[in-house]
Amino acid sequence: MSLTLISLKNIPFIRQGDSLADILLNSLTQTNLTLQDNDILVLAQKIVSKTEGRMVNLADVTPSPRAIDLAPQVDKDARLIELILQESNEVMRVRKGVIVVEHKLGFVCANAGIDHSNVMGEGNSNEEYVLLLPEDPDASAKKLREDIKQKTGKNVGVMIIDSHGRAWRNGTVGICIGLSGIPALIDERGWHDLFGYTLKATIVGVADELAAAASLVMGQAAEGTPVVHVRGFPYPLGEGSLKELIRPKDMDMFR
Repeated sequence: MSLTLISLKNIPFIRQGDSLADILLNSLTQTNLTLQDNDILVLAQKIVSKTEGRMVNLADVTPSPRAIDLAPQVDKDARLIELILQESNEVMRVRKGVIVVEHKLGFVCANAGIDHSNVMGEGNSNEEYVLLLPEDPDASAKKLREDIKQKTGKNVGVMIIDSHGRAWRNGTVGICIGLSGIPALIDERGWHDLFGYTLKATIVGVADELAAAASLVMGQAAEGTPVVHVRGFPYPLGEGSLKELIRPKDMDMFR
C-alpha cells in the first residue's frame, strides 16, 4: 500500500465568493498533478469559511450580559465570547484562555472553533476580524466535489479539516469537520486478525486519520498550503458524514 499526500502550490489569499474549484484546479496544474478518479482533496476550514463569508469584525458585535459576565473568567474579549455563545449549543467548561463548548455542528471543541490566526479583513484592514467555522461543512464539501466533477469529469472525495485539542491528550491534531465522497468510518467488526481472531469492537475513524496526516503536510503557521492532494486512500470512496464521527451523548463517558 502507498499513500501519497502533496500540498498544493500557489493557493492565493481567499476572498468571499471565490471559486474554490477553479482555484484548486489551477493549483493542481501548478503542482504538476493531474486529477484522477478516487483522489481526495483535503482543505483547511479557513479557506472554506472565507469563501462563504464567515469572517466577522468584532467591532460589529454587541456582547450580551452573559458574554460580559464570562469575559473576566476567560480573560477574553466579551465580543469574542458573544460569538462563541452564538455558535454553540452548550457551554461545558470555562477557564482562563478557553471556553469548551458543544458547537452547533455537534462536536465538542474550544472556543467554538473561532480563529484569529491567518485572518485579515478586506483591503488588509487592521480591524479585529475573526473567522467562524462553515455553517454546514458537509454541504460545503459536497458542493466543491460536484463543482470539480462538473469541470473535470473526475469522481473525487473532498474533506474539510480543522485543528482540535483532545480531552485526554496534549496537543492539537487535524480532525475532519466535513466530508463528501469518502467514508467517515470503516467498521471492521467481523474481520479477522493474523491469527483468525474475529474483531468485535474495531471501528476505524478513517476520516480523522487522514485529516491528521493532511494536517502534518499543511502545517499550522505561515506555510500557506491549506490544501492537500491525496492518492492511494486504502478504502473505497463512499458517502460519509460528520454526524457519523460524533459520539452520542449517552455514550460519551467524558460528559
